[in-house]
Amino acid sequence: MRSRSKLSRFITVFLVGLSLGISLMYLSLATGVIELSHLEIIRTLFGLNENAEHRLVIFEFRIPRIIIAALIGCALGMVGTVLQGITKNELADPGILGIQAAVGFSVVCYMFIQNSNVVGMDGQSIFSMSLFGWLGGVLAAVFLFLFSRSRGELDPKRLLLVGIAINAGFGALTLFVSLKMNPQDFEMATVWLSGSIYSASWEQIYSILPWLFIIVPLLVWKSRTLNLLQLDEVSMVGLGLRANRIRLLLLVGSVGLISSSVIVSGSISFVGLIAPHIARRLVGIHNQYVLPISGVIGMLLVVTGDWIGRTIFSPAELPVGIVISIIGVPYFVYLLMRSSRSM
Repeated sequence: MRSRSKLSRFITVFLVGLSLGISLMYLSLATGVIELSHLEIIRTLFGLNENAEHRLVIFEFRIPRIIIAALIGCALGMVGTVLQGITKNELADPGILGIQAAVGFSVVCYMFIQNSNVVGMDGQSIFSMSLFGWLGGVLAAVFLFLFSRSRGELDPKRLLLVGIAINAGFGALTLFVSLKMNPQDFEMATVWLSGSIYSASWEQIYSILPWLFIIVPLLVWKSRTLNLLQLDEVSMVGLGLRANRIRLLLLVGSVGLISSSVIVSGSISFVGLIAPHIARRLVGIHNQYVLPISGVIGMLLVVTGDWIGRTIFSPAELPVGIVISIIGVPYFVYLLMRSSRSM
């Protein structure tokens, strides 16, 4: 009976989250510098509107941007759940642990070597840049595992400190490489690194979809195993669980999602931190339920943050990464204070 109740609660939360997400997407589609009526949107979506300006606004600007925001939010929310699970640390996050900074550094190096920016790139260039960024994320993950171990086990406190150090180190290297760029590329790299999806395109959507189709099913498949990783090492050995191999598999998959997300949006922090905590409050601690809900909440966060940055400050535009950071910093301080009290 209890498992049925949890499943029913999960389905309810999931459907409500999807409904809110669809509503927010429509709101983002309808509002902006150019206001569109409900009839104009429906006629344009079904190809009945001959107004070229309306088609351009909806199909080339707003829909790609909304889809990118939803995909990135879903990816970062799920990655946050996985990282918190494999590290046994509720403060773990792709940004806090330095993985996003490492991917950003790799991408800036790619931009510097190729003398190009992320705007106007074709799908092949974006995908190759994604692979380049993935290598940077793997490098950061290797550093995390090497320097955060104590007597063969991951130390949560040391992991957080090492992550902060990696984040600062790669951030400094990124700034150094950025200063070597020409002024135009430097300006574009700075805006991109702050977490912006204003240049969203269909090519970027096509570049991130393969990563999602391959990695998300893997994470969902291993979500029950992620529950077992919360046990102590002796218990996992007794169950015959190869913990380090599973951690490595999940970490590599997470780095793949992070790299593909950073390529198209820059470093959007705190989504991977906030989404899993909200999900656990809604559906409990079992990761087979937390993981999908974290994806839905991450989607809501990024879509909402992008809509706020695009409309509230119009005609100026605030990057979505800054909007979410304004929300995320107080929440992170709250989590830090709560965790320090429980120690």
